[in-house]
Amino acid sequence: MSKYAHVRTLILLRHGQTEWNAADRMQGQIDTDLTELGRQQAKEAARELVSRNAIAIHASDLRRAKETAQALGDLSELPVITDTRLRETNLGDWEGLTHIEVDADYPGARVQWRLDATYRPPGGESKLEVGARSLPVVRELYNERQDWPGRTIILVAHGGLIAALTAALLDLPPQNWPILGGLANTSWVQLSSHGPDIDRPGWRLDVWNAAAKVAPDVL
Repeated sequence: MSKYAHVRTLILLRHGQTEWNAADRMQGQIDTDLTELGRQQAKEAARELVSRNAIAIHASDLRRAKETAQALGDLSELPVITDTRLRETNLGDWEGLTHIEVDADYPGARVQWRLDATYRPPGGESKLEVGARSLPVVRELYNERQDWPGRTIILVAHGGLIAALTAALLDLPPQNWPILGGLANTSWVQLSSHGPDIDRPGWRLDVWNAAAKVAPDVL
């Protein structure tokens, strides 16, 4: 038996580029579409990740994530299962505004939001709330997928959601959540669970912000 036979691998893939990404517009839960470049990015990521022999693909139900996931589903011949709990952070009143507009209307707020996981954009949700919303998705898979040990599950979602879920899985103290920065379009995070059970999963961060090829727009 392989020494990794008990290890559960989890890959969190960010969706491809949208017009709003290209324009630095805050999307949140607004349902935007991929650009042509975004569709190409999704296909490139799929070609890279199909080799992981995933047993399941779960995705946010927002179109940009669902379409990115479908590119991988088509190659791997796996169904894409959507879950509203994997949606991006609800950014409340900021949704639809550009970064410049948010900074003009709410001076200093975007910096505070990046540095404080408890900060809630007006009418939106905090990073801690996003982590609490998405963590049960992984816990349920841990319980339900008896075939997960030694294999890979892929979740396709959004940059803010992926950072929050990663911090929650690693059980980072809230003041340390900002150490996980932004993700490029169709880059991914890999975690692995080495623990004995769901209450002691022993998650490790293996990879952060990997990509099929280096994106030119990584901050």
